[in-house]
Amino acid sequence: MKKILITGGAGFVGSNLAILLKNDEGQNARIIALDNLKRRGSELNLPRLRQNGVEFVHGDIRNIDDLLEIGKIDLILECSAEPSVLAGYSGSPEYLIQTNLAGTVNCLEIARRHGADIVFLSTSRVYPIKAINEIKYEENETRFSISKNQQIKGASENGFSEDLSLDGTRSLYGATKLCSELLLQEYIEIYGIRGIINRCGVITGPWQMGKVGQGVVVLWVARHIFEKELSYIGYNGTGKQVRDILHVQDLYRLLKIEINQISKYNGKVYNVGGGIDVSVSLCELTDLCQKITGKSVRIKSVKENRAGDIPYYISDCSRVQKATGWKPGINCIRIVSDISEWINKNKSDLYPIIGK
Repeated sequence: MKKILITGGAGFVGSNLAILLKNDEGQNARIIALDNLKRRGSELNLPRLRQNGVEFVHGDIRNIDDLLEIGKIDLILECSAEPSVLAGYSGSPEYLIQTNLAGTVNCLEIARRHGADIVFLSTSRVYPIKAINEIKYEENETRFSISKNQQIKGASENGFSEDLSLDGTRSLYGATKLCSELLLQEYIEIYGIRGIINRCGVITGPWQMGKVGQGVVVLWVARHIFEKELSYIGYNGTGKQVRDILHVQDLYRLLKIEINQISKYNGKVYNVGGGIDVSVSLCELTDLCQKITGKSVRIKSVKENRAGDIPYYISDCSRVQKATGWKPGINCIRIVSDISEWINKNKSDLYPIIGK
């Protein structure tokens, strides 16, 4: 029996991956979800974990003793994070750094001691803000798009590849993730552990507690269902900023490929997202929400950009697709529909968290 630890295991990504993995592996794997339950709404995932045979441990990756108490493990899925790009801009970065960097160091130490494999969920936000903002864009009716014939390495009509320069600043959130990537690569080289880095774009789907700064797709759907005001912030307040989005089930399909052939992908770094085919601007997302929920809400226009904002990010997933044969299979309409259905089924529980 494999013993698999999923950090951030009661969060959106961690809980979904834990349940999907347990349903696939059954008695062949013992799945342990560790979480400090700091993020509001994560407690709603505890019954789901229990019903699906996932063990829950109330612990914190900032405390290595919490990890040591679990005993020997075979694989770590490092999903824990303070995930907001805005973290640290208006206050102390202590929790962000302790969780996203020191916590990952603790996970690496556990992997080293036990000879465990590790799959690290990093972020597209490791790429510098200035470099992304300096790329040439065109403004279309409903979205920004990247101009043809870019001269910047790593930027093309397919989005941003792993060749995009890492020189420059990227937010404290992105910095902690990049530091963690570098440390994992050193542990792979020095201690012989096996690991994979996935730089994820916007991951979304049911059971995400969306809020401003993180979880924008769920936030948008929830505000329509509960008929609450929204805002287009920055870039003249038009809502034309674009992201690619990835259903958590599509992410799981990739992780299964990587885990099952981890020696083949050991040490690799991949951009992982919906790509150009599963991308959406805010105003396009508004249109989808109106059609699927049947509701319209007031949307304020705020012209000024926020610190850390970018107008456009689409993951160029060519490298991971070529290596693994994986590509996203769930489109934007299905993503919004899945989220809408989930919210409507759990309105009373979700209203205090994402409805206000």
